Amino acid sequence: MEQSRGFSVLDFFWIYVILTSLLPMMRQASLAQRRLVKLRQIETARKSRVISLIHRQESFALLGLPFFRYISIDDSEEVIRAIRLTDPDIPIDLIVHTPGGLVLASEQIARALEKHPSKVTVFVPHYAMSGGTLIALAADEIVMDAHALLGPLDPQLGEYPAGSLLQVIQQKKVEDIDDRTLILIDMAGKAKAQMEASVQRLLAKHLDPDRAREIAELLTRGQFTHDYGIGVEQARALGLPVNDRMPRMVFEYMELFPQARGRTPSVYYIPTPYDDGQGREGPRPARRAP
Repeated sequence: MEQSRGFSVLDFFWIYVILTSLLPMMRQASLAQRRLVKLRQIETARKSRVISLIHRQESFALLGLPFFRYISIDDSEEVIRAIRLTDPDIPIDLIVHTPGGLVLASEQIARALEKHPSKVTVFVPHYAMSGGTLIALAADEIVMDAHALLGPLDPQLGEYPAGSLLQVIQQKKVEDIDDRTLILIDMAGKAKAQMEASVQRLLAKHLDPDRAREIAELLTRGQFTHDYGIGVEQARALGLPVNDRMPRMVFEYMELFPQARGRTPSVYYIPTPYDDGQGREGPRPARRAP
């Protein structure tokens, strides 16, 4: 009859390895569940669809915005899917915390928000720079913390700001500029014109046409460095629909996104269709705030 042997040092080692591998995954799963619970609480309180676009693994440089996480095509696909699942009568609340990202992805999100029939509110608890600002301009209401920031919308061509490239052609003769730089200058002019037109279109629902054109030109011409911060007061002075009545629940939600080494999804929402509240699942529509 065999006797059972006790645990060896090697057994304890493998148990340790397994536990250290599983615990981070368990913590991440718990954190993801807490985020969904908090989203549901905000949705219940505001009777809206809440979507979040959170990028927490960024690093700022002195001039410019190099970053590890940014608005990507994956983000735009997920946000648009969430909007598509939302009944036209349900307001949308979008929580944005991002250093910016791809123009194409930001433009897609902004257009989808712009076309949603019910009220769209963008919450900026800390900052929504570059493409994040473009998304915010699509909202009917922008709610910022008193210390939160938006940013300029001047296009960036790799390491070069479009506005700075356009200055080169004004300061030097064409024959003194190399072919590569001339090509970049041509691309910079097109990028600025395209961005200016997009910003002007979004601003037109808040401002008269002449003012919308003026502000669009200011934000896209490269007058500021790309990491220049536009606070609440300056945003109001520009004519944006901004207030600083940030709900505490939004900050509580942001607390569930600690800086971490591992990657986490940047878009969260309750993945079920929402209707008009006629006896089916989902929050009931709310009247627009005055």
